[in-house]
Amino acid sequence: MMPKPTKRSAVLLILASLMAGTAAWADTTTTITLHDGKFDPAELTLPAKVRSRIVVRNQDSLPAEFESYSLSREVLVPPHGEVSFFVGPAEPGRYEYFNDFNHDMKGVVIFDTRAEGH
Repeated sequence: MMPKPTKRSAVLLILASLMAGTAAWADTTTTITLHDGKFDPAELTLPAKVRSRIVVRNQDSLPAEFESYSLSREVLVPPHGEVSFFVGPAEPGRYEYFNDFNHDMKGVVIFDTRAEGH
């Protein structure tokens, strides 16, 4: 007969599960800056198969919308404001993004197995 689980064992199991899941998270934050109608950098390399945090900082006086179909992200960035979100873990490849309010503003996130943090 198996022993009845206790609250303590349940909490330990949840903590162990959470800690195991963090192994695939990157411990760095990457920033993309919007200024003068451009993304900087326009090409960003991140480790593949790792969860990464991206901060989008808008230095322009107009709002922007960071949008990427391949990353499944659509985030409004207010003028002189910033937002952050997580991407990945993603397979190696190129994932394009753009400003939905100005389709001439484009960029790409490259998930690479050789990138730092993998």
